Amino acid sequence: MKQLSVLLIAMLFAGSAFAAKADTVSVYSEAMKKEVRCVFIAPDQTKDIKKFPVVYVLHGYSGNAIRTIKQDIPDLAAQADTYQMIFVLADGGFDSWYFDSPVNAQLRYETFLSKELVAYTDKNYPSLAQKEKRAIYGWSMGGHGALFIAIRHKDLFGAAGSICGAVDFTPFTSGYGIEKSLGVYNSHQKDWAEHTVNYNVSSLKNNELKLIIDCGIDDPLLEVNRALHQKLIKLKIAHDYIERPGAHDKAYWSKASAFQLLFLHNYFIQS
Repeated sequence: MKQLSVLLIAMLFAGSAFAAKADTVSVYSEAMKKEVRCVFIAPDQTKDIKKFPVVYVLHGYSGNAIRTIKQDIPDLAAQADTYQMIFVLADGGFDSWYFDSPVNAQLRYETFLSKELVAYTDKNYPSLAQKEKRAIYGWSMGGHGALFIAIRHKDLFGAAGSICGAVDFTPFTSGYGIEKSLGVYNSHQKDWAEHTVNYNVSSLKNNELKLIIDCGIDDPLLEVNRALHQKLIKLKIAHDYIERPGAHDKAYWSKASAFQLLFLHNYFIQS
């Protein structure tokens, strides 16, 4: 893997009170044989701390890393300095759903995120390269991706968060690109089920991951989040679960993001 281009996008934050630096980088994925645009936000390096915890941030369906910092979660750079954390955002291929496709070798975002991007980050940024100082969170498609990847790579991530996550997408069988990665639902129901968070959570043991799950009461994904919450209770897996007023939109996940970042910050301190 190699860095093909670096573009400072500090102008996005011109005039702000914080000094966090954001780099846009094309990271080459050997698994997918292509470049993936990523944004790295690092705290002010004049601070006394030399290395920092890392939070991987996964956007929702149809999003991308640049839109995240411009529109969806515009205060991430400020949060990097406030909490002294590095944020890593990767373009998720519009509708990749952040897993390795069993039918399309060009869609291997689980491998990219868990192996290639983590390795790239630890090599090129002042990260604390241990699971207790590494977390992942996201919203919608990214909420699914964050929990899915963390559950399947507990050796890499110590905490994970989902905001209005599509943690079980089997009720939504058309219109979101999943069939490109898993095949048409009617003939690939087993593959669809086995790639959901609600299926994979059965492999978890209590305290293997610090978990936070958040969903708005007017969100069409509320019921699948409630089902995940009940399954975690049945499995006796400790987690934080929150419902609050709100819908499936950036107004909700922007506010929820601030709370989840505080949760992750507290996890890093306690670990």
